[in-house]
Amino acid sequence: MSIPLLHVVAGDAQASRPDFLEVGRTMLEARGADLALHLRLKNAPASRLLDLASDLSGWAAATGGWCVVNERLDVTLAARAQAVQLGRTGLPVEIAREVIRRAHGACALGASVHSEAEAREAVAAGASYIVLGTVFASRTHPGVRPQGTAIVERCRTVGVPVVGIGGIDAAGAPALRRVGASGIAVVRAVWEAEDPVDASGRLVRAWNDA
Repeated sequence: MSIPLLHVVAGDAQASRPDFLEVGRTMLEARGADLALHLRLKNAPASRLLDLASDLSGWAAATGGWCVVNERLDVTLAARAQAVQLGRTGLPVEIAREVIRRAHGACALGASVHSEAEAREAVAAGASYIVLGTVFASRTHPGVRPQGTAIVERCRTVGVPVVGIGGIDAAGAPALRRVGASGIAVVRAVWEAEDPVDASGRLVRAWNDA
């Protein structure tokens, strides 16, 4: 399957920005099919998450991008989001795949993994793509030892697109493409920039120029 090359992850802090929806809409309009905007909210009520996902999913559908809801398959389906992203401690991939099938849903199913064994297990269970890390040292996960681009290279043959995550910026993005990644996932490289929309463009250009 074809997936966006840039996955921008928004947590509770980012989603609490007063301009979050405006930035998200503008980013989707500017990047189109190159962008997946992830909602990784851990503390928001389901109603708030549903409202955000519904708005972003509508804009994503109009631009060819994705809205991805992390962990909440119910919200993903209700909002008609383009994908759900599952972690290792959440709903098992095989169960989520069956729920999507029974609901006649069209959303992609991503799995967050940290090793080749976990990647192959997720793919066997029905994952459409995987988000793999931690690639480089990251302030988001300061206690996690980075595995470098070698972990991405080892997973090139798992059978689905591989998205690298962890400490990635415009300078590091080309290295991920060179070892076979289908895309990159970032937090700080976009949200800590003075202009998040412009930062997303720099990341896409860095990838395309690799």
